[in-house]
Amino acid sequence: MFWQVMGPGGSAPDPELAAAIKRDFGSLDSLKQTFNDAGVHVFGSGWAFVTVTRDGKLAIETRPNQDTPLMDGGRVLFGNDLWEHAYYLNYQNRRADYLKAWWNAVSWSRVGARYAAAKAGTLTV
Repeated sequence: MFWQVMGPGGSAPDPELAAAIKRDFGSLDSLKQTFNDAGVHVFGSGWAFVTVTRDGKLAIETRPNQDTPLMDGGRVLFGNDLWEHAYYLNYQNRRADYLKAWWNAVSWSRVGARYAAAKAGTLTV
């Protein structure tokens, strides 16, 4: 999932996903800030995820180590790897800078396809 949602950045969420983001977070900027804040506060290694329910509601979850919401039957729309191997060479201990820069690699068309699949009940890992 981590690699599937990344690609050339710079796009924007499709209208359906954008509406869900606005409904559940207020704005795309608010989603990014909330996600980044959650990611910064993961102790040690882990992940930050945006999850989605069958009816399309979005939420942010963090998990330690290799854990994932999939373990509890959740659906992951996208997530960011917060293990040091993901960012240390370029960002050292500046996880906040890594999280901020990571948004430039998010492929919103791919995230939108995952959102549609989640709502249809066909989303896989």
